[in-house]
Amino acid sequence: MLNTVVKLVQDFKDRDSRHRLEGYRSIVNLVRKKDLEAWDDGQLQAEFLRLQREANSGTALEELLVDLYALVCEVAKRQLDMRPYDVQIIAAIALHESVLIEQQTGEGKTLSAVMTACLNALTGHGVHVLTFNDYLAHRDAEWMEPIYRFLGLTVSSVQAGMSLSEKREAYAKDITYVTAKEAGFDYLRDTIALSKDELVHRPFHYVIIDEADSLLLDEARVPLVISGASGTSSDDFIRFAEVVRQLVPLEHYHFDEFQRNVYLNEAGSARAESLLECGNLYDSHNSHLLTSLNCALHAETLLRRDVDYIVRDGGIELIEEFTGRVAENRYLPEGLQTALMAKEGLQSKVGGKILGTITIQHFISLYPRISGMTATALASSMEFKRMYELEVVEIPPNQTNKRIDHPHRIYTHQEAKLKALVQEIVTVHATGRPMLIGTSSVQESDKLAEALTVAGVNCHILNAKNDAKEAQIIARAGEIGAVTVSTNMAGRGVDIRLGGCDLTQVDRVLKLGGLYVIGTHMNESVRIDNQLRGRSGRQGDPGDSVFYVSLEDDLLLQFGIHDAIRVPKQDGVLNASIVHSKLEHIQRVMMGQNFDLQQELNHYSDMIEDQRRILHKERFSILNGDLPMSPSEQRVHLFYIDEFWADHLAYASYMRESIHLESLSNQNPMDEFHRHITEAFEQIPAKIAKESANMLARLDGSNDPAKWEQFGLKSPTSTNTYMISDQYMDYLQNRGSWTAGTIVAFWIRRMLRPVFGWSKFGSS
Repeated sequence: MLNTVVKLVQDFKDRDSRHRLEGYRSIVNLVRKKDLEAWDDGQLQAEFLRLQREANSGTALEELLVDLYALVCEVAKRQLDMRPYDVQIIAAIALHESVLIEQQTGEGKTLSAVMTACLNALTGHGVHVLTFNDYLAHRDAEWMEPIYRFLGLTVSSVQAGMSLSEKREAYAKDITYVTAKEAGFDYLRDTIALSKDELVHRPFHYVIIDEADSLLLDEARVPLVISGASGTSSDDFIRFAEVVRQLVPLEHYHFDEFQRNVYLNEAGSARAESLLECGNLYDSHNSHLLTSLNCALHAETLLRRDVDYIVRDGGIELIEEFTGRVAENRYLPEGLQTALMAKEGLQSKVGGKILGTITIQHFISLYPRISGMTATALASSMEFKRMYELEVVEIPPNQTNKRIDHPHRIYTHQEAKLKALVQEIVTVHATGRPMLIGTSSVQESDKLAEALTVAGVNCHILNAKNDAKEAQIIARAGEIGAVTVSTNMAGRGVDIRLGGCDLTQVDRVLKLGGLYVIGTHMNESVRIDNQLRGRSGRQGDPGDSVFYVSLEDDLLLQFGIHDAIRVPKQDGVLNASIVHSKLEHIQRVMMGQNFDLQQELNHYSDMIEDQRRILHKERFSILNGDLPMSPSEQRVHLFYIDEFWADHLAYASYMRESIHLESLSNQNPMDEFHRHITEAFEQIPAKIAKESANMLARLDGSNDPAKWEQFGLKSPTSTNTYMISDQYMDYLQNRGSWTAGTIVAFWIRRMLRPVFGWSKFGSS
């Protein structure tokens, strides 16, 4: 019965998709009929000016779409020798409808975005194209600039490290290419500006999101943070790192490396008390010691070098789970980050009072109109619909996909998988066929590279240790005999061209079967697997993909695969259909569970975001002069809004880290969190009014900026912007198995709350 319902729903979706594409094709036909080849450049530019006038006089953009797209197609041909395919125009039509398009790798998403950007820039309100990294923002803006310039539109890219004036100028352009992170950080800076001259953004209008699945799903919950500069160091944490190294697993602490949970037992507590010479570790005056020790224990036992992070140039660089790249400007929550630095003997550079924060999901939702493009979206269409109200539209390829996706090759244990994997690579490499091997971590890519070297195969490694060479490595990955070992390819935004830069090799690579893609593990999401597969078979090229899986892989062990599949250890591949169907089931379950967990987590950040928008709406009204205030009143109120909002964020962070333990006392964590932060937020206006009145009395009506400075009414002397890798998911993933350590921690926290006034943190 269930299968019948699923089939009916799918059939309905397929019919709807076909109907939508038929409508798009009819519009494409109208675009093609507008043959502008005989027009000279002056006529084309005059046509664009006409369309601008129409748009600004109130004509709907939909009515101008055919003329505008025909114009851009002709300009692209003249300026860049690019002749858009029908499917690229279809993609551009869909983007304007504010949907998310799935367009295969190599099908020309960049040019599709240009058509849509030009249409939505007609009114002069500005269009943002959000990319995954600075390199792509700069590349695409520079690449497409001749089209924009010919039409009289301005374009720029925002890069990290630009001055405020440079950024303000870039955001004032008709089209701005920028990473979602940098645009979000700039927005946070605007939220603490004390004068209009400090603002860089103008009102948001329309956004096109490239690599949309990586940004809208994988990075969605990542909090962007702006904080005051820190004066702290990790010297104290080095002491805790040394203590933890003297503790013995199982004897002093217990942990499950898959559930990411570690805790001291009674013997461990006693040993730590002896080493720290602190008396009872659980006394209220030792609470800071207990927190620091737990952070050090987590960093030492659960965070793995070359898997979760690398050490480079005297610092810690976290590795993005979905891309295998270094997560630029990303940190763990402060105590854990400092503990990790201490573990590696490094000085901590992060910290300071958090002044503002927003998740990427909430930042993107500030745009009135959103569209996006990616090569892999259909597998997560439910998530896009529920999180962003975005429909997914699959754009057909210009040429039929000829890639063959082979069934997974499954082995009982890691050694058998590695042996078979190396043998397959050696055999295929002997023919000269280029190969791309996707691994799960820096550690695994290095291990595989070593095994291949022993087997006589030279390979290029693309992972977080050498990501600066990414463009060079990718450029050669399609050459004869190339073997590229890479951590996950998600969000990399680059194509692998057959033959690489040597066009004479193309025919030979085609005859060999094109690029051969091998995955060394199954990801939790089918979408991430598809991103790796999609590197092969671009624009009708032949290709093959296959995944090598071991029942000892982390994902399968975490799921309890040995309880579900009981087979004797063997060196050969497992061919039983029941094994394959079980793995598919695991992947579906994991995707569903992760989405549900993310939705639950969203409820916490949603509450804070709702409050932020209420407060910052008032803040921007004051900043823009919408409220009748003298300059001194304006400065004072802005200052205290920022002060009490920062305090509120600190309280909310504390509550969020601890509130799940309320379930031990039969209270709903979400309800408790909502109750606490609502009570605290409701007290903020009175606090702002009280402190503002006191300060204004001290200023005695002075509008002298020098006096404001004298009384401390100024912006922080310096700020840090960074992203926090949220550890809270770990709790949700193993909340079904409370440990004795967790229960002890709960009651300790309950006892300490009144001592430190946490229960009244939000009250005056």
